[in-house]
Amino acid sequence: MSRRFTFAVVLFALFSSAFAADKPKPTTAQAVELARRWLDAQRAYDGIPGMSVAVVSDQKEVWLGGSGMADPAANRAADADTLYSICSVSKLFTSLAVMQLRDEGKLALDDPLSKHLSWFHMKPAPEGRDVTIRGILTHSSGLPRESDYPYWTGDFDFPTHEQIVARIDSQEPLYPSERYFQYSNLGLTLAGEVVSAASGKPYDQYVRERLLAPIGLTSTFPEIPKQEKRLAVGYSARRRDGTRAPLPIFQVRGIAPAAGFASTARDLAKFAEWQFRVLSSKEDKTLDPRTLREMQHAHWVDPDLKIFWGLGFAVWKDGENVFVGHGGSCPGFRTSVTLKPDDKVGVIVLANASGVNAGKYASAIYSIVAPAIGSDAKTTADLSPYVGSYDEFPWGGETIIVPWGDELAAVSVPSMEPMKDMDRLRKVGENTFRRVRDDGSLGETIRFEIGPDGRATKLWQHSNPTPRMQ
Repeated sequence: MSRRFTFAVVLFALFSSAFAADKPKPTTAQAVELARRWLDAQRAYDGIPGMSVAVVSDQKEVWLGGSGMADPAANRAADADTLYSICSVSKLFTSLAVMQLRDEGKLALDDPLSKHLSWFHMKPAPEGRDVTIRGILTHSSGLPRESDYPYWTGDFDFPTHEQIVARIDSQEPLYPSERYFQYSNLGLTLAGEVVSAASGKPYDQYVRERLLAPIGLTSTFPEIPKQEKRLAVGYSARRRDGTRAPLPIFQVRGIAPAAGFASTARDLAKFAEWQFRVLSSKEDKTLDPRTLREMQHAHWVDPDLKIFWGLGFAVWKDGENVFVGHGGSCPGFRTSVTLKPDDKVGVIVLANASGVNAGKYASAIYSIVAPAIGSDAKTTADLSPYVGSYDEFPWGGETIIVPWGDELAAVSVPSMEPMKDMDRLRKVGENTFRRVRDDGSLGETIRFEIGPDGRATKLWQHSNPTPRMQ
């Protein structure tokens, strides 16, 4: 809540953390409302033009929405159907295509690249191990990060297939194969070339026919559709003065298997639901469930035990939770697909700005919504008059007030850890609440002043008023 009593809260927590009481569970709708309000505020404080979000629980879409503008100049709002570059999330589709062909016997993970790509003649690294398909999917091949062109700067002039092939002979591995983790767009680009060679079809045709159409991803494209009116305008990272510049639309051409796809929050929600469906089924025409489980297990651990990677999927741990998925970062766009397979919960975040940690947004949304999914909490109190955002200027940003079970939740923003910064307020009288301490005892009083329309106009704490913003 307000920064005015943050010190007291922290000090008390030092002495009372061992006596934490049971906390009330919110309804799913209450959790989504907090997440929606938090996203809208946090996005604004971070200066992000627009964001789109999806949260799924198994086969149910818990939340589909957007915040801000997909195109500020045209006053076009961001929503669940806004198209974004999803950049490196493209690697998941390429990896799935590779594994389909593996299951069909058209390739093996330990095949050297040269078995499928006759033009792959990169100078071998010391110790002489071949670059294999497995090494590419786990980013342990030792390959350079990029094809030898400056496509991430300037006009974002990405190379064609022919240009990539022309430079391969002059590039060298950075490390011996299977020595270190080295994230490589070049590697997954070559995986796409393997898909084409092993299937006998152009890469984009293969993924459309064998993945996008069967899964029902009608708004996912192997290359950015430049003429699509739903496409968001991408913006740069923030300058020192806080401004962002609009960036030109780009296409990644030969790098498409690693970074070319475009999609929407709604379609990526379907993609998450498909994965949960495959993981729980005995048979799927698109992919064997055992293969998807195999892909989402850690197959590479770096020597420092800090980086884990599956077959195409990133694998990471946050506290006791194990997640899989992938992030995406292209000029003007950031994406995160975060999945928790054991709970079948997925969070998708897309932003039309560089310099944004979409994964942290996904983690915060997960922390708010996931614990409430499936909750049978019952509420009886009408707390709607108090819901809103209250202005903390000049001490901070704002305090969000929403119902949380039969209590109120108060969250100060900006904060990328909203649940850690949450305070509970328990009603003790007419328009009067008290902060609930960690041990369940009651702290200071917060009183709401009600306007003629029956809604709060400000809240009072420590004899100081905080006006309602919205």
